[in-house]
Amino acid sequence: MTTVPVFSVIVPTYRRPERLAACLRALAALDYPSDRFEVIVVDDGGGATTDGAPAGLDVTLLSQPHAGPAAARNTGAARARGEYLAFTDDDCAPDAGWLRALAEHASPGADQLIGGYTVNALADNPYSAATQLLLDYLYEWQAGHADEDGFFASNNLAAPTALFRARGGFDTGFPLAAGEDRELCYRWVRSGGRLVYAPRAVVRHAHHLTLRSFWRQHVNYGRGARRFHLRRTGDLSAGRSPTFYTNLVTCPLTRVRGSRRLTLTALLALTQLATATGYWRERLRE
Repeated sequence: MTTVPVFSVIVPTYRRPERLAACLRALAALDYPSDRFEVIVVDDGGGATTDGAPAGLDVTLLSQPHAGPAAARNTGAARARGEYLAFTDDDCAPDAGWLRALAEHASPGADQLIGGYTVNALADNPYSAATQLLLDYLYEWQAGHADEDGFFASNNLAAPTALFRARGGFDTGFPLAAGEDRELCYRWVRSGGRLVYAPRAVVRHAHHLTLRSFWRQHVNYGRGARRFHLRRTGDLSAGRSPTFYTNLVTCPLTRVRGSRRLTLTALLALTQLATATGYWRERLRE
């Protein structure tokens, strides 16, 4: 029998105790040998506790002053014992087969980042649904455009521990949950690695959004995009084609049934306005 790799699952958390508890329950239910993975929760200055973690789950709680998820993930990675790091977030619940699906792509000595598939767990929330639809569109676009810069979201991402550390981990110059995953993937590929998609490695993302938090999230994405572009080129990068944005905004018209198509189309248009706002706001701060 082939021995499966040892994983260190890194979970940054900040003031979401109920979500964190649900995440830990999902991790305790993984269909993976319990002696072949550990869980490292990194409290990003929010007073988190793992006192209610399920019995039998190998979980360690680390704490740091509030510095953002990129720094929290690096804190966890520095203490990891596993051969591979598997990153998810406190508002995510990995499916039982998550680690096994990642392990299928974890080849010894392979220089790769492995990204899984994320599902919106709040189907009735239009803001959460629109955000997930945007991510799905981006993943599908990059699958058909090998010459474009690809990325995997950091809530469902795995990497060889030694290579992650050697490349400096996440860039802590991204203090928000926006752009740090894109920058890591870009730097990884530029230094000789590759991106490998593992669609059977599923996590369910339960990020409840209101109109206000939806707008703020996508403004932050724009701020992260500006930081990414500066690190990549030192200046403004060339944008994508108008067709890319037209297809993005209108994709609900062909993918969604019923009256919700128009709502999601409007919300995707709003994401682009918010992203542009954040991008230029960040530029003015420079």
